[in-house]
Amino acid sequence: MSSTDAVPTEPIQLADPDEFDDHVADGVVLVDFHADWCGPCQMMEPAVEAVANDTDATVLKVDVDEHQGLAGEYGVQSIPTLLVFAGGELAERMVGAQSEAALADAVAEHTA
Repeated sequence: MSSTDAVPTEPIQLADPDEFDDHVADGVVLVDFHADWCGPCQMMEPAVEAVANDTDATVLKVDVDEHQGLAGEYGVQSIPTLLVFAGGELAERMVGAQSEAALADAVAEHTA
């Protein structure tokens, strides 16, 4: 994705774990490791969607049940776990439910 492409305004559901690195390679990406059965993950959904819509970050949702290998690779031991990637590098890790403001602040810190 080049810098001229529009940033998606809705979260992207990761379908193929081989595409993960491509998704986080450019710009700022908030990765939401979640599961459908996780209550705190469901509570955070509006905040995650707001970050996708209101910031210059891409939001990538990774279902830990579907992508256990990826969750293990990034040391996800409890969900939700949210990772901020900047320029392909892991820049921040947040574990547990976060407010929309906390997510937006984490993204803004790396988009400046």
